[in-house]
Amino acid sequence: MTADARPERYAFLGPRGTFTEAALLRVPGAADAEQVPYATVPAVLDALRRGDADTAVVALENSVEGSVPTTLDELATGEPLQIVGEIHLPVTFALLVRPGTAIEDIKSVASHPIAQPQCRRWLADHVPHAEWHAATSNAEAAQRVADGHYDAALAGSFAAARYGLTVLAEDIHDVADAVTRFIVLRRPCAPPEPTGTDRTTVVAFIGEDHPGALLEILTEFSVRGINLTLIQSRPTGAGLGSYLFWMDFEGHVRDARVGEALMGLRRICADVRYVGSYPRADRVRPEIRRGTHDDDYTEAAAWLTSIGGTPPTPPTP
Repeated sequence: MTADARPERYAFLGPRGTFTEAALLRVPGAADAEQVPYATVPAVLDALRRGDADTAVVALENSVEGSVPTTLDELATGEPLQIVGEIHLPVTFALLVRPGTAIEDIKSVASHPIAQPQCRRWLADHVPHAEWHAATSNAEAAQRVADGHYDAALAGSFAAARYGLTVLAEDIHDVADAVTRFIVLRRPCAPPEPTGTDRTTVVAFIGEDHPGALLEILTEFSVRGINLTLIQSRPTGAGLGSYLFWMDFEGHVRDARVGEALMGLRRICADVRYVGSYPRADRVRPEIRRGTHDDDYTEAAAWLTSIGGTPPTPPTP
């Protein structure tokens, strides 16, 4: 229970029946919480910022279509929020229709924009004359089919029963084994304890566009043996040539190599936003190179002190 004695509230992209809801149900404790759907990702995050929700779950990255720009932009430039966990959800689509609809009857198909490219070839082969329409979520597409606006929706098969639809085709995809990465967010807080299989996310704002600007950023990770798992440039909105870099990388903010890399970024960037350190869903353990273990940094700092130098202050989470 929260301080006002109400159940924990989890915000997610609705309506009911989205893949985001399926990911949310994998979060420990979410099944016993109040689950509140919102129409858009910005609305989900704003509910968390206002305190109307205690936790939020949104999609960040898809193995076929890449990162979700709306999520990146909202977290990079909006009021700060913090990632505390992630979920990897295998995603397969079904074609949902009203009962009695045959495949030759389908003239319109709706889905979230990220779903359509994952099923483009299947749609071209099976419903070549159907017009595709964008929906705010796959569940919203199913809802619109139930209301009679469209003939079919690409959505999770679990959404069929909720909206009184029939599964006309299952396991629809152009690329097998597609996975979507969802993140669990809270308002700024202390990070979860290090597990040894962690990921950290930051947003780096370059001061000015100049030759080698990206190389300077990457060098802070390379010299400390830190592997980046995602890097995405996005415009800041301040004009042409003004960019930020969203970066996910192996390690925890309390790891010495990560702390030093973050201090390096802080020195060379116009600004750095810390978005969180949290356990990886895949539990992959990083390969820590010789000279980049915490003990190596401690020994090096002790040696510097012994010769009269001043080691940098260790980072405080």
